[in-house]
Amino acid sequence: MAVRAQFEGSNEIGVFSTLTNSYCLVAIGGSENFYSIFESELQDLVPVVHTSINGTRIIGRLTAGNRRGLLVPMNTTDQELQHLRNSLPSEIKIQRVEERLSALGNVIAANDYVALVHPDIERETEEIIADVLGVEVFRQTVSENVLVGSYCALSNQGGLVCAKTKPSEMDELSSLLQVPIVAGTLNRGSDVIGAGLVVNDWSAFAGMDSTATELNVVESIFRVNEGRPENVTGKNRDALVEAYA
Repeated sequence: MAVRAQFEGSNEIGVFSTLTNSYCLVAIGGSENFYSIFESELQDLVPVVHTSINGTRIIGRLTAGNRRGLLVPMNTTDQELQHLRNSLPSEIKIQRVEERLSALGNVIAANDYVALVHPDIERETEEIIADVLGVEVFRQTVSENVLVGSYCALSNQGGLVCAKTKPSEMDELSSLLQVPIVAGTLNRGSDVIGAGLVVNDWSAFAGMDSTATELNVVESIFRVNEGRPENVTGKNRDALVEAYA
């Protein structure tokens, strides 16, 4: 099921966390309650890593990734990068990206197969995304918003886009991604989907102000109630055992 959470009074938990099928990143300096929500849901399936990026806590807006890799901005410190390498399973590729649009979580939305990116992203960045994440990359907008990572959330099961997205555009996105797409809001009507939600193939975390109706939409489109982590993450669990053995 979709779970509500709050980071230091903020409902925009997607600003302070990144979630994939093989790891979860959470910002340092949060409350124990915030961390326990993630840890109790994800349990021993994926590592929950406390980190900062360039000394800041807005890690969800600065990083982008999927089960194969993690992209971080060039100003990520050596110490932070080493901490991530030590904490994540060894098969996860971690790559610094030199890109003027350095808030990577705002300009990239990805699942394990496809990435939607800001239309003006550098060609070299596009190639890095394709290589590190192992995905097809499409330059795209969501309801005329170039910050695709802010205005949608994707998993391998489905996608949620901002409420103003036209049906024709949802059809186009669904065709590109090969998953069902629905328009909606979070946190009582917020269109900034990427800030209010983090999701993988079996779990979803939304801001504390999200209504029951909004959570029902999340649970339906991402099929989180049907998730079978033992199937989805069998390889990841094996990798974790090897990494920490």
